[in-house]
Amino acid sequence: MFGFGGQELALILLIILLLFGAKKLPELAKGLGKGMKEFKKAQTEIEDEFKSAADDVPKKEKSPSSPQA
Repeated sequence: MFGFGGQELALILLIILLLFGAKKLPELAKGLGKGMKEFKKAQTEIEDEFKSAADDVPKKEKSPSSPQA
């Protein structure tokens, strides 16, 4: 994950714990989870819009090629 090893992740988690305290961590995780959920929802909506727009575009009909002189 991003080239971090176990020791680096443990150190980062320890620093976060020291900065925010044990009482704030659940609130931070909850907010992060809600943000990720909203992001994925918006991403899905945009993908659906692109798909529906692509379906609405009429496909070009191939015309028979005429012999050139």
